[in-house]
Amino acid sequence: MLYQILAIGAPQIIIVLIVFLFGLLFPLLAIIDIVKNDFEGNNKIVWLLIVIFFSFFGTILYFIMGRKQKLN
Repeated sequence: MLYQILAIGAPQIIIVLIVFLFGLLFPLLAIIDIVKNDFEGNNKIVWLLIVIFFSFFGTILYFIMGRKQKLN
């Protein structure tokens, strides 16, 4: 019984990696990118809140829309 619980195959490993990437790594990368760069007005705070509170969708939104709002 314990062996069946601990035995994981390739599909389960892939699912765990996807959850890790979208649940932890990508939001962390987005937060680091937001903190390191300058934005107009309160955009930095807004993007931080979006990524923190809406982790999956907020990260996708930031990488699609927010990176274009950075000041050069």
